[in-house]
Amino acid sequence: MNQVEEMSVEEIEEVLSRVGYGHLGCTLADRPYVVPIHYVFDKSIIYFYTTEGRKTEIIGRNPKVCVQVEEVTDNGDWRSVIAYGEAEKLNVEDEKLRALKLIVAANPTLTPALSIRWMDNWIRENREVVYRITPKLLTGRYSVKVQSKATFADPGFSRRVQPI
Repeated sequence: MNQVEEMSVEEIEEVLSRVGYGHLGCTLADRPYVVPIHYVFDKSIIYFYTTEGRKTEIIGRNPKVCVQVEEVTDNGDWRSVIAYGEAEKLNVEDEKLRALKLIVAANPTLTPALSIRWMDNWIRENREVVYRITPKLLTGRYSVKVQSKATFADPGFSRRVQPI
């Protein structure tokens, strides 16, 4: 049997620091859009790299996002963290280069963001974008296996009822 517990802020930040990949959720006109991302968690800030496309269009119109990160060993051993905040496109070159350096150190191939993009028979240019998310709310839960001390009767045991 499993029990679900709340994570402390320290546990949440440890998971965010260690995992480095998850899902970015954003929304436009009540339509959620969720995509996998690699990210870096540095001093309470989440940085991620992407190329222009659907998510940058959505974030440009509604910067409220969440990042969901999970670790699943099995059904009884998992952790899940959600960071809520606003995505801010980095335009200052020094900030962008510092964030990009951290991102490349964690994910040298910049996948899944960096890839060949096709439009008809032409390759579309990848225009890179680096975002910063300062979480305004962090939530985290994890499973705990609970040992049951219940005992059950032997299935072969039959109980006789005495007539009154």
